[in-house]
Amino acid sequence: AVRHLKTSSQERTRHQHMALMTKHALRAAGLPVMENSSHIVPVMVGDAETCKKASDLLLERHGIYIQPINYPTVAIGTERLRITPTPRHGEAHVADLVEALVDVWTTLGLPFTESQIIPIRRAEPQAVCAYPEMKRAAE
Repeated sequence: AVRHLKTSSQERTRHQHMALMTKHALRAAGLPVMENSSHIVPVMVGDAETCKKASDLLLERHGIYIQPINYPTVAIGTERLRITPTPRHGEAHVADLVEALVDVWTTLGLPFTESQIIPIRRAEPQAVCAYPEMKRAAE
């Protein structure tokens, strides 16, 4: 495995693509994705108790585990969910995640942001964003 990863960029490319696709889909749905250049996708919640509730709801209702990040890891008032897409995730996983997060945001009364559709560089020809109406559909 190590030898393969030393010579192959396919996995790294796919990893970067899935992180970009996840950020794109969440922003299109009006979820508050924090800007960063990492493969980690932080979604701002802003309150420790609510962040834990969001994480719990995602697991209970949707079978999705996402780590809540609270103080002292981050400053009080900047609590967030830490999403880490992998090369093994696909667009169906991203679609399920968006639907689940929109449900949780709606249930908890968390604020949505304005939907952002930003053109993305497509690493794979079939990669097309299909989530611009998620926020409106949930309302």
